[in-house]
Amino acid sequence: MSVIGNTIMNKINRVSDYRVYGHVTQIVGLLVEISGVEGNFTVGDYCAIVGRDGRRVLCEAVGFRSGKALAMPFGSLDGIGLGCKVEISDTDPAVFPDESWLGRVVNAFGEPIDGKGPLGNGSIAYPIHNSPPPAHTRKRIGGKVDLGIRAMNTFLTVCGGQRMGVFAGSGVGKSTLLSMMARNTSAEVSVIGLVGERGREAREFIEDDLGEEGLARSIVVVATSDEPPLVRRQAAYMTMAVAEFLRDQGREVLCLMDSVTRFAMAQREIGLSAGEPPATKGYTPSVFSELPQLLERAGPGNEDQGSITGLFTVLVDGDDHNEPIADAVRGILDGHVVLDRAIAERGRYPAINVLRSISRTMPRCNTDEENDIVTRARQLLATYEDMAELIRLGAYRRGSDAAIDEAIHYYPMIEEFMAQKITDSTDLMTGYQMLAERLSLSVPGVQQGVDEAGDDNNQNGDNAEQQEQAQVT
Repeated sequence: MSVIGNTIMNKINRVSDYRVYGHVTQIVGLLVEISGVEGNFTVGDYCAIVGRDGRRVLCEAVGFRSGKALAMPFGSLDGIGLGCKVEISDTDPAVFPDESWLGRVVNAFGEPIDGKGPLGNGSIAYPIHNSPPPAHTRKRIGGKVDLGIRAMNTFLTVCGGQRMGVFAGSGVGKSTLLSMMARNTSAEVSVIGLVGERGREAREFIEDDLGEEGLARSIVVVATSDEPPLVRRQAAYMTMAVAEFLRDQGREVLCLMDSVTRFAMAQREIGLSAGEPPATKGYTPSVFSELPQLLERAGPGNEDQGSITGLFTVLVDGDDHNEPIADAVRGILDGHVVLDRAIAERGRYPAINVLRSISRTMPRCNTDEENDIVTRARQLLATYEDMAELIRLGAYRRGSDAAIDEAIHYYPMIEEFMAQKITDSTDLMTGYQMLAERLSLSVPGVQQGVDEAGDDNNQNGDNAEQQEQAQVT
Protein backbone atom coordinates (compact mmCIF):
# COMPACT_ATOMS: atom_id res chain seq x y z
CA MET A 1 0.00 0.00 0.00
CA SER A 2 1.24 3.54 -0.77
CA VAL A 3 2.25 6.11 1.83
CA ILE A 4 -0.95 8.06 1.21
CA GLY A 5 -3.02 4.87 1.49
CA ASN A 6 -1.44 3.98 4.85
CA THR A 7 -2.09 7.48 6.12
CA ILE A 8 -5.76 7.35 5.12
CA MET A 9 -6.28 3.91 6.69
CA ASN A 10 -4.71 5.00 9.97
CA LYS A 11 -6.98 8.01 10.12
CA ILE A 12 -10.07 5.90 9.33
CA ASN A 13 -9.20 3.41 12.07
CA ARG A 14 -8.99 6.22 14.60
CA VAL A 15 -12.41 7.67 13.84
CA SER A 16 -14.76 7.40 16.85
CA ASP A 17 -18.40 6.31 16.91
CA TYR A 18 -19.57 9.47 18.67
CA ARG A 19 -18.55 13.03 19.57
CA VAL A 20 -18.70 15.06 22.79
CA TYR A 21 -19.38 18.80 22.53
CA GLY A 22 -19.12 21.77 24.87
CA HIS A 23 -19.22 25.52 24.35
CA VAL A 24 -17.06 28.56 25.06
CA THR A 25 -18.13 30.61 28.10
CA GLN A 26 -15.19 32.99 28.54
CA ILE A 27 -11.93 34.05 26.86
CA VAL A 28 -9.19 35.88 28.77
CA GLY A 29 -5.98 36.42 26.85
CA LEU A 30 -4.98 32.99 25.54
CA LEU A 31 -7.13 31.14 28.07
CA VAL A 32 -10.45 29.70 26.88
CA GLU A 33 -13.08 28.62 29.42
CA ILE A 34 -15.26 25.70 28.29
CA SER A 35 -18.39 24.27 29.91
CA GLY A 36 -20.50 21.18 29.25
CA VAL A 37 -17.60 18.70 29.08
CA GLU A 38 -17.65 17.31 32.63
CA GLY A 39 -16.40 13.73 32.80
CA ASN A 40 -15.16 13.71 29.21
CA PHE A 41 -12.19 16.08 29.32
CA THR A 42 -8.88 15.71 31.20
CA VAL A 43 -5.67 17.74 31.42
CA GLY A 44 -3.63 17.22 28.26
CA ASP A 45 -6.62 16.27 26.08
CA TYR A 46 -7.23 18.04 22.78
CA CYS A 47 -10.35 19.81 21.59
CA ALA A 48 -11.32 21.84 18.53
CA ILE A 49 -13.22 25.14 18.79
CA VAL A 50 -15.41 25.83 15.77
CA GLY A 51 -15.50 29.55 14.94
CA ARG A 52 -18.42 31.44 13.49
CA ASP A 53 -16.83 31.26 10.04
CA GLY A 54 -16.32 27.49 10.31
CA ARG A 55 -12.64 27.81 11.18
CA ARG A 56 -11.40 25.19 13.65
CA VAL A 57 -8.83 26.04 16.32
CA LEU A 58 -7.07 23.15 18.05
CA CYS A 59 -6.69 23.58 21.82
CA GLU A 60 -5.31 21.62 24.78
CA ALA A 61 -6.78 21.37 28.28
CA VAL A 62 -4.39 22.93 30.81
CA GLY A 63 -6.58 22.91 33.92
CA PHE A 64 -10.03 23.24 35.50
CA ARG A 65 -11.67 25.94 37.59
CA SER A 66 -15.15 26.23 39.11
CA GLY A 67 -16.44 23.21 37.19
CA LYS A 68 -15.23 24.49 33.82
CA ALA A 69 -12.31 23.41 31.66
CA LEU A 70 -9.45 25.78 30.85
CA ALA A 71 -7.86 25.34 27.43
CA MET A 72 -5.15 27.12 25.44
CA PRO A 73 -5.01 27.29 21.63
CA PHE A 74 -2.35 26.01 19.27
CA GLY A 75 -3.16 28.88 16.93
CA SER A 76 -4.85 32.27 16.71
CA LEU A 77 -8.23 32.81 18.40
CA ASP A 78 -9.45 35.13 15.67
CA GLY A 79 -13.12 34.38 14.93
CA ILE A 80 -13.70 32.60 18.27
CA GLY A 81 -16.33 34.02 20.63
CA LEU A 82 -18.79 33.17 23.38
CA GLY A 83 -21.02 30.21 22.64
CA CYS A 84 -18.76 28.71 19.97
CA LYS A 85 -19.03 24.93 19.78
CA VAL A 86 -16.17 22.89 21.22
CA GLU A 87 -15.57 19.38 19.87
CA ILE A 88 -13.72 17.10 22.31
CA SER A 89 -11.16 14.68 20.87
CA ASP A 90 -11.77 11.06 21.82
CA THR A 91 -8.14 9.92 21.53
CA ASP A 92 -5.04 10.70 23.52
CA PRO A 93 -2.55 13.03 21.77
CA ALA A 94 -0.22 10.71 19.88
CA VAL A 95 1.98 10.51 16.82
CA PHE A 96 2.60 7.61 14.38
CA PRO A 97 6.29 7.85 13.38
CA ASP A 98 7.75 5.81 10.57
CA GLU A 99 11.21 5.00 9.16
CA SER A 100 10.37 7.16 6.13
CA TRP A 101 10.62 10.23 8.36
CA LEU A 102 14.41 10.09 8.16
CA GLY A 103 15.70 13.02 6.14
CA ARG A 104 12.51 15.02 6.72
CA VAL A 105 11.56 18.19 8.60
CA VAL A 106 8.30 18.18 10.56
CA ASN A 107 6.41 20.58 12.81
CA ALA A 108 5.25 20.07 16.39
CA PHE A 109 2.32 17.92 15.19
CA GLY A 110 4.43 15.57 13.06
CA GLU A 111 3.31 17.20 9.81
CA PRO A 112 5.84 17.72 6.97
CA ILE A 113 7.00 21.30 6.42
CA ASP A 114 9.85 20.68 3.97
CA GLY A 115 7.76 20.54 0.78
CA LYS A 116 8.79 16.95 0.02
CA GLY A 117 5.32 15.45 0.06
CA PRO A 118 3.35 13.47 2.67
CA LEU A 119 4.93 11.39 5.42
CA GLY A 120 4.37 7.71 6.02
CA ASN A 121 2.51 6.78 9.19
CA GLY A 122 3.55 3.89 11.41
CA SER A 123 1.17 1.38 12.92
CA ILE A 124 2.03 2.10 16.57
CA ALA A 125 0.89 5.25 18.37
CA TYR A 126 3.51 7.02 20.49
CA PRO A 127 1.96 9.32 23.10
CA ILE A 128 3.13 12.90 23.00
CA HIS A 129 3.24 12.95 26.82
CA ASN A 130 4.98 9.63 27.41
CA SER A 131 6.69 8.18 30.47
CA PRO A 132 10.31 6.96 30.50
CA PRO A 133 11.04 3.24 30.88
CA PRO A 134 11.00 2.03 34.50
CA ALA A 135 14.36 2.62 36.16
CA HIS A 136 14.85 -1.05 37.14
CA THR A 137 14.35 -2.31 33.56
CA ARG A 138 16.71 0.11 31.86
CA LYS A 139 20.08 -0.98 30.53
CA ARG A 140 23.33 0.39 31.86
CA ILE A 141 25.08 3.23 30.01
CA GLY A 142 26.65 1.93 26.80
CA GLY A 143 29.98 2.45 25.10
CA LYS A 144 31.47 5.70 23.87
CA VAL A 145 29.66 7.77 21.27
CA ASP A 146 31.92 9.49 18.75
CA LEU A 147 30.69 13.07 18.28
CA GLY A 148 33.47 14.08 15.89
CA ILE A 149 34.48 17.03 18.11
CA ARG A 150 37.95 16.74 19.65
CA ALA A 151 37.25 18.69 22.84
CA MET A 152 34.10 16.66 23.51
CA ASN A 153 35.53 13.26 22.62
CA THR A 154 38.60 13.62 24.84
CA PHE A 155 37.76 15.93 27.76
CA LEU A 156 33.99 15.26 27.95
CA THR A 157 33.47 11.76 26.58
CA VAL A 158 29.78 10.92 26.01
CA CYS A 159 28.49 7.35 26.27
CA GLY A 160 25.40 5.74 24.77
CA GLY A 161 22.31 6.68 26.78
CA GLN A 162 23.99 9.56 28.58
CA ARG A 163 22.28 12.96 28.84
CA MET A 164 24.40 16.10 28.66
CA GLY A 165 23.55 19.78 28.84
CA VAL A 166 25.22 22.47 26.72
CA PHE A 167 25.10 25.71 28.73
CA ALA A 168 25.81 29.06 27.07
CA GLY A 169 24.59 32.58 26.56
CA SER A 170 23.17 33.76 23.24
CA GLY A 171 25.50 33.84 20.25
CA VAL A 172 28.26 31.66 21.71
CA GLY A 173 27.83 28.74 19.32
CA LYS A 174 25.31 26.26 20.76
CA SER A 175 23.46 25.61 17.49
CA THR A 176 26.69 25.26 15.53
CA LEU A 177 28.03 22.78 18.07
CA LEU A 178 24.85 20.69 17.77
CA SER A 179 25.07 20.69 13.97
CA MET A 180 28.68 19.45 14.13
CA MET A 181 27.58 16.59 16.36
CA ALA A 182 24.64 15.65 14.12
CA ARG A 183 26.83 15.65 11.01
CA ASN A 184 29.84 13.80 12.47
CA THR A 185 28.43 11.46 15.13
CA SER A 186 28.85 7.71 15.06
CA ALA A 187 25.24 7.27 16.27
CA GLU A 188 22.96 5.56 13.77
CA VAL A 189 20.32 8.29 13.59
CA SER A 190 19.73 11.75 15.01
CA VAL A 191 16.55 13.51 16.10
CA ILE A 192 16.92 17.28 16.29
CA GLY A 193 14.38 19.47 18.05
CA LEU A 194 14.53 23.21 17.31
CA VAL A 195 12.26 24.60 20.03
CA GLY A 196 11.47 28.29 19.75
CA GLU A 197 14.09 28.70 17.02
CA ARG A 198 14.44 31.95 15.09
CA GLY A 199 12.48 31.53 11.87
CA ARG A 200 15.29 33.00 9.80
CA GLU A 201 17.84 30.55 11.19
CA ALA A 202 15.86 27.32 10.87
CA ARG A 203 16.52 26.88 7.15
CA GLU A 204 20.14 28.03 7.51
CA PHE A 205 20.70 25.43 10.23
CA ILE A 206 19.20 22.63 8.13
CA GLU A 207 20.85 23.49 4.82
CA ASP A 208 24.20 24.99 5.85
CA ASP A 209 25.08 23.69 9.32
CA LEU A 210 23.47 20.25 9.16
CA GLY A 211 23.91 19.73 5.42
CA GLU A 212 22.60 16.98 3.17
CA GLU A 213 24.75 14.30 4.81
CA GLY A 214 23.57 15.12 8.31
CA LEU A 215 19.92 15.53 7.27
CA ALA A 216 19.88 12.16 5.48
CA ARG A 217 20.08 10.31 8.82
CA SER A 218 18.18 12.85 10.91
CA ILE A 219 14.62 13.86 11.68
CA VAL A 220 14.22 17.56 12.43
CA VAL A 221 11.32 18.95 14.48
CA VAL A 222 10.87 22.72 14.19
CA ALA A 223 8.74 25.22 16.14
CA THR A 224 9.71 28.85 15.65
CA SER A 225 9.69 31.54 18.32
CA ASP A 226 6.58 33.26 16.92
CA GLU A 227 4.35 30.21 17.44
CA PRO A 228 2.07 29.88 20.50
CA PRO A 229 3.59 28.48 23.72
CA LEU A 230 1.68 25.20 23.40
CA VAL A 231 3.27 24.59 19.99
CA ARG A 232 6.77 25.35 21.29
CA ARG A 233 6.27 23.02 24.24
CA GLN A 234 4.83 20.28 22.04
CA ALA A 235 7.85 20.46 19.73
CA ALA A 236 9.99 19.24 22.63
CA TYR A 237 7.57 16.40 23.38
CA MET A 238 7.37 15.50 19.69
CA THR A 239 11.17 15.31 19.52
CA MET A 240 11.24 12.82 22.37
CA ALA A 241 8.35 10.76 20.94
CA VAL A 242 10.14 10.36 17.59
CA ALA A 243 13.39 9.47 19.39
CA GLU A 244 11.51 6.84 21.42
CA PHE A 245 10.15 5.28 18.22
CA LEU A 246 13.67 4.92 16.79
CA ARG A 247 14.96 3.62 20.13
CA ASP A 248 12.28 0.91 20.14
CA GLN A 249 13.50 -0.19 16.69
CA GLY A 250 16.83 -1.04 18.34
CA ARG A 251 18.57 2.09 17.01
CA GLU A 252 21.25 4.08 18.83
CA VAL A 253 19.72 7.57 18.70
CA LEU A 254 21.40 10.92 19.21
CA CYS A 255 18.74 13.37 20.40
CA LEU A 256 19.69 17.05 20.12
CA MET A 257 17.38 19.73 21.49
CA ASP A 258 17.81 23.49 21.20
CA SER A 259 16.75 24.66 23.67
CA VAL A 260 15.39 23.46 27.00
CA THR A 261 15.20 27.07 28.18
CA ARG A 262 12.67 27.96 25.49
CA PHE A 263 10.66 24.88 26.47
CA ALA A 264 10.67 26.17 30.07
CA MET A 265 9.65 29.64 28.94
CA ALA A 266 6.73 28.19 27.00
CA GLN A 267 5.63 26.20 30.05
CA ARG A 268 5.92 29.36 32.15
CA GLU A 269 3.55 31.20 29.78
CA ILE A 270 1.10 28.31 29.98
CA GLY A 271 1.29 28.10 33.77
CA LEU A 272 0.83 31.83 34.30
CA SER A 273 -2.16 31.90 31.93
CA ALA A 274 -3.74 29.01 33.84
CA GLY A 275 -3.39 30.92 37.13
CA GLU A 276 -0.28 29.31 38.62
CA PRO A 277 1.64 31.53 41.06
CA PRO A 278 5.04 32.71 39.80
CA ALA A 279 7.99 31.35 41.75
CA THR A 280 11.72 31.79 41.08
CA LYS A 281 12.26 34.54 38.47
CA GLY A 282 8.65 34.18 37.38
CA TYR A 283 8.89 30.47 36.56
CA THR A 284 5.86 28.57 37.81
CA PRO A 285 6.07 25.31 39.82
CA SER A 286 4.89 23.28 36.82
CA VAL A 287 8.07 24.25 34.94
CA PHE A 288 10.25 22.42 37.45
CA SER A 289 7.98 19.38 37.41
CA GLU A 290 7.88 19.22 33.59
CA LEU A 291 11.66 19.41 33.15
CA PRO A 292 12.46 15.96 34.60
CA GLN A 293 9.44 14.44 32.83
CA LEU A 294 10.91 15.63 29.53
CA LEU A 295 14.60 14.96 30.15
CA GLU A 296 14.18 11.54 31.78
CA ARG A 297 12.66 10.24 28.54
CA ALA A 298 16.18 10.24 27.11
CA GLY A 299 18.60 7.58 28.25
CA PRO A 300 19.06 3.82 27.86
CA GLY A 301 16.05 1.76 26.83
CA ASN A 302 15.10 -1.69 28.02
CA GLU A 303 17.32 -4.71 27.33
CA ASP A 304 15.79 -5.36 23.89
CA GLN A 305 15.85 -1.70 22.82
CA GLY A 306 18.41 0.85 21.73
CA SER A 307 19.19 3.99 23.67
CA ILE A 308 18.69 7.76 23.38
CA THR A 309 21.83 9.80 23.93
CA GLY A 310 20.58 13.29 24.68
CA LEU A 311 22.33 16.64 24.36
CA PHE A 312 20.16 19.56 25.45
CA THR A 313 21.16 23.19 25.15
CA VAL A 314 20.38 25.64 27.94
CA LEU A 315 20.30 29.36 27.14
CA VAL A 316 21.59 30.88 30.37
CA ASP A 317 20.02 34.23 31.24
CA GLY A 318 22.59 37.03 31.26
CA ASP A 319 25.45 34.45 31.18
CA ASP A 320 24.44 33.49 34.73
CA HIS A 321 25.06 29.74 34.93
CA ASN A 322 23.28 29.57 38.29
CA GLU A 323 19.94 30.94 37.09
CA PRO A 324 16.92 28.71 37.95
CA ILE A 325 16.56 26.70 34.73
CA ALA A 326 20.27 26.08 34.33
CA ASP A 327 20.52 25.00 37.96
CA ALA A 328 17.53 22.65 37.68
CA VAL A 329 18.67 21.07 34.41
CA ARG A 330 22.23 20.60 35.68
CA GLY A 331 20.87 18.56 38.58
CA ILE A 332 18.89 16.26 36.25
CA LEU A 333 21.43 15.54 33.51
CA ASP A 334 24.56 13.38 33.52
CA GLY A 335 27.02 16.17 32.86
CA HIS A 336 27.32 19.66 31.45
CA VAL A 337 29.30 21.44 28.75
CA VAL A 338 29.94 25.14 29.37
CA LEU A 339 30.49 27.43 26.38
CA ASP A 340 32.40 30.50 27.53
CA ARG A 341 31.78 33.90 25.92
CA ALA A 342 35.32 35.02 26.75
CA ILE A 343 36.74 32.08 24.79
CA ALA A 344 34.43 32.82 21.84
CA GLU A 345 35.46 36.48 21.88
CA ARG A 346 39.09 35.53 21.37
CA GLY A 347 38.12 33.41 18.35
CA ARG A 348 38.49 29.83 19.57
CA TYR A 349 35.56 27.67 18.49
CA PRO A 350 33.95 25.57 19.79
CA ALA A 351 34.22 27.81 22.86
CA ILE A 352 34.17 24.94 25.37
CA ASN A 353 35.57 25.71 28.81
CA VAL A 354 36.74 22.24 29.78
CA LEU A 355 37.66 23.29 33.33
CA ARG A 356 34.02 24.22 34.06
CA SER A 357 32.56 21.24 32.19
CA ILE A 358 32.16 17.65 33.31
CA SER A 359 30.96 14.30 32.00
CA ARG A 360 29.72 12.02 34.76
CA THR A 361 30.56 8.87 32.78
CA MET A 362 34.25 9.73 32.94
CA PRO A 363 36.68 8.34 33.97
CA ARG A 364 34.96 4.93 34.07
CA CYS A 365 34.50 4.74 30.31
CA ASN A 366 38.19 5.41 29.56
CA THR A 367 41.32 3.33 29.86
CA ASP A 368 43.92 4.31 32.45
CA GLU A 369 46.18 5.67 29.70
CA GLU A 370 43.39 7.85 28.28
CA ASN A 371 42.52 9.17 31.74
CA ASP A 372 46.19 10.01 32.33
CA ILE A 373 46.26 12.08 29.12
CA VAL A 374 43.09 13.99 30.01
CA THR A 375 44.15 14.55 33.62
CA ARG A 376 47.54 15.83 32.50
CA ALA A 377 45.96 18.29 30.06
CA ARG A 378 43.45 19.52 32.68
CA GLN A 379 46.25 20.10 35.19
CA LEU A 380 48.21 22.19 32.70
CA LEU A 381 45.14 24.23 31.78
CA ALA A 382 44.26 24.82 35.45
CA THR A 383 47.80 25.90 36.30
CA TYR A 384 47.88 28.34 33.38
CA GLU A 385 44.43 29.79 34.14
CA ASP A 386 45.40 30.37 37.79
CA MET A 387 48.30 32.55 36.65
CA ALA A 388 46.77 33.86 33.41
CA GLU A 389 46.47 37.49 34.52
CA LEU A 390 50.05 37.69 35.79
CA ILE A 391 51.34 36.03 32.61
CA ARG A 392 49.43 38.42 30.33
CA LEU A 393 50.60 41.45 32.34
CA GLY A 394 54.22 40.26 32.21
CA ALA A 395 54.41 40.07 36.01
CA TYR A 396 55.47 36.42 35.99
CA ARG A 397 59.16 35.79 35.32
CA ARG A 398 60.11 32.61 33.54
CA GLY A 399 61.98 30.18 35.80
CA SER A 400 60.19 31.17 39.00
CA ASP A 401 58.07 28.01 39.06
CA ALA A 402 58.68 24.86 37.00
CA ALA A 403 54.99 23.88 36.91
CA ILE A 404 53.96 27.30 35.57
CA ASP A 405 56.75 27.25 33.00
CA GLU A 406 55.50 23.87 31.84
CA ALA A 407 51.91 25.15 31.61
CA ILE A 408 53.04 28.15 29.56
CA HIS A 409 54.86 25.78 27.22
CA TYR A 410 51.91 23.43 26.61
CA TYR A 411 48.96 25.85 26.83
CA PRO A 412 49.06 27.04 23.17
CA MET A 413 49.23 23.44 21.97
CA ILE A 414 46.18 22.40 24.01
CA GLU A 415 44.25 25.46 22.83
CA GLU A 416 45.15 24.70 19.23
CA PHE A 417 44.00 21.10 19.75
CA MET A 418 40.56 22.21 21.02
CA ALA A 419 40.01 24.66 18.17
CA GLN A 420 38.09 23.01 15.33
CA LYS A 421 36.44 24.19 12.13
CA ILE A 422 32.78 23.43 11.46
CA THR A 423 33.70 21.17 8.55
CA ASP A 424 36.37 19.19 10.46
CA SER A 425 35.80 15.84 12.13
CA THR A 426 38.10 13.84 14.41
CA ASP A 427 37.32 10.37 15.67
CA LEU A 428 37.77 9.25 19.27
CA MET A 429 41.13 7.46 19.05
CA THR A 430 42.69 10.05 16.76
CA GLY A 431 41.67 12.76 19.23
CA TYR A 432 43.50 11.05 22.10
CA GLN A 433 46.52 10.52 19.90
CA MET A 434 46.63 14.16 18.80
CA LEU A 435 46.39 15.36 22.41
CA ALA A 436 49.05 12.88 23.56
CA GLU A 437 51.43 14.06 20.84
CA ARG A 438 51.08 17.66 21.99
CA LEU A 439 51.77 16.64 25.59
CA SER A 440 54.72 14.40 24.62
CA LEU A 441 52.83 11.36 25.92
CA SER A 442 51.96 8.05 24.31
CA VAL A 443 48.80 5.97 24.02
CA PRO A 444 49.65 2.24 24.19
CA GLY A 445 48.05 0.22 21.41
CA VAL A 446 47.83 3.16 19.02
CA GLN A 447 50.52 3.69 16.40
CA GLN A 448 52.03 7.16 16.59
CA GLY A 449 52.65 9.41 13.61
CA VAL A 450 51.14 9.80 10.21
CA ASP A 451 49.73 6.27 9.93
CA GLU A 452 46.81 7.09 12.24
CA ALA A 453 46.55 10.87 12.41
CA GLY A 454 47.89 11.82 9.00
CA ASP A 455 50.37 14.45 7.93
CA ASP A 456 47.99 17.23 9.01
CA ASN A 457 48.39 16.33 12.69
CA ASN A 458 52.19 16.64 12.48
CA GLN A 459 51.79 19.97 10.73
CA ASN A 460 49.41 21.12 13.48
CA GLY A 461 51.98 20.10 16.11
CA ASP A 462 54.69 22.09 14.30
CA ASN A 463 52.42 25.11 14.15
CA ALA A 464 51.72 24.84 17.87
CA GLU A 465 55.46 24.69 18.62
CA GLN A 466 56.04 27.81 16.54
CA GLN A 467 53.23 29.65 18.35
CA GLU A 468 54.61 28.65 21.75
CA GLN A 469 58.14 29.75 20.86
CA ALA A 470 56.83 33.09 19.63
CA GLN A 471 54.95 33.62 22.90
CA VAL A 472 58.00 32.80 25.05
CA THR A 473 60.15 35.10 22.95
